[in-house]
Amino acid sequence: MNILAIGAHPDDVEFLCAGTLALYASEGHNIYIAVATNGNVGSPTLSKSEISKIRKNESIESCKKIGAKLIWMDFDDEWLFNDKKTRLVFIDAIRESEADIMFIHNNNDYHPDHRNAGQISEDCRIPVSVRLVKTSKPFLKKIPHIFYMDNIGGVAFDPEVYVDVSSVIEKKKEMLACHKSQNDWLLELYDETPTELMLRQSKFRGLNCGYKFAEGFKQIKTYPQTGSFDLLPKVMKGGNM
Repeated sequence: MNILAIGAHPDDVEFLCAGTLALYASEGHNIYIAVATNGNVGSPTLSKSEISKIRKNESIESCKKIGAKLIWMDFDDEWLFNDKKTRLVFIDAIRESEADIMFIHNNNDYHPDHRNAGQISEDCRIPVSVRLVKTSKPFLKKIPHIFYMDNIGGVAFDPEVYVDVSSVIEKKKEMLACHKSQNDWLLELYDETPTELMLRQSKFRGLNCGYKFAEGFKQIKTYPQTGSFDLLPKVMKGGNM
């Protein structure tokens, strides 16, 4: 299968579903990570152009850890909007991956870029298969199935299913650790590194379902239904399946 995870910012995907992606990769599936914004406000000292270049390189290194392909959309950080221009770029990203499954942000997330990236991804789910919606990539002959990722911090998100990522937690740490530029920045803002916060959340989700480390998901419930929880790695339990 072709697996596409779409994050609003560099490191969102690593934080929220890198363990699940690593499991898919170990099973031989094709992994794509699409990043909507270039992270160009994510530094207390560097210019926008400097930090965006660094963050793209960090994303490239992270993708290498599981053999994923990076799709870099390059929108400005904090200014992601659901308009025609943006949708066309998202449609191209989905078509490029020929996605069977998409992991996206949910609409109850704390950050507007996250909410918008998730809504745009969902709004593009059907148009990617429409022949007369013209972009630089050919239309898909299928409609991808969507899983919603957790919120950072796990706030106001009630997973329907959990994936056991205990066996790949070190790989998830390695991927997130590639985003070195964010350590000092987040320590200054929140007194915690991304890896520290991720491990706390992964342990918490594991506690929810009896695993050491877990990631939580919901699935799309709108028409047409093109998949089910059976598409997730076969190491899951809990939730309303």
